[in-house]
Amino acid sequence: MSNLNPALPTFEGEVAFDVPAAGKPCKTWYKVVGDLKAANPRRPLVAIHGGPGVNHAYLLVLSDLTIKHGIPLIVYDQIGNGNSTHLPEKMGDASFWTDQLFLDEFNNLIGHLGIKDRYDIVGHSWGGMLGSRHAALQPAGLGRLVLASTPADMQLWVNSQNLLRTQLPKDVQDILDKHEKEGTTESDEYQRAVGVFYSKFLCRLDPMPAPIAEGFGWIRKDPTVYLTMNGPSEFHITGPPQGLDHDSRRPQNYSPDPYYQRSF
Repeated sequence: MSNLNPALPTFEGEVAFDVPAAGKPCKTWYKVVGDLKAANPRRPLVAIHGGPGVNHAYLLVLSDLTIKHGIPLIVYDQIGNGNSTHLPEKMGDASFWTDQLFLDEFNNLIGHLGIKDRYDIVGHSWGGMLGSRHAALQPAGLGRLVLASTPADMQLWVNSQNLLRTQLPKDVQDILDKHEKEGTTESDEYQRAVGVFYSKFLCRLDPMPAPIAEGFGWIRKDPTVYLTMNGPSEFHITGPPQGLDHDSRRPQNYSPDPYYQRSF
């Protein structure tokens, strides 16, 4: 869902992604806004969505860069999400849903598009964690990396989210505590309480903008990736990324990344 300028050259496609452990053919869906083959093209920008578990839709706002500066934009749905291959049978399989899987998918995509020698990345939230891991490998073709609202350490993230949680009404906190203790976080009551948190600290617009709502809709349709890699909410993290510290993985000559966060 987007309001792209109809005058912009845009095309969608799918690229085969070989994942032997999946046990079935997989594909990655992508959209290109702008012309990758224009004479003297600007370096394309690959936008990596967050979640993990949402889709690309909310990142299409970056097409303003295409309109104003001629920068081709590439968005895609990570495996297990959106228009790409879903694998609900892999629910809870942390040995399958690894950051290496998503790094391999990213490399497969930029190779297919013929841009591996010249590209920039903007990664949002989990997408920034993935982009940071990719950049730490010092790929020759990466020009710039922009990290948007990206945690460097998941324990610090959890601590900050739980601090925000204490600002919720007492009855909402009690509901969250009850269901997390009883292991019933899939209940409607828990999800409504999580929604209160999101409405205060994630997006205060009411109604929520359609592209953001679309991403949450995909998590509801297929929560496999989100529940396995993250957990039932942004503050109750049970997935394997909770121990990742991306600052500690930087090589010695890794320069500071362009980085932004906003308070609201």
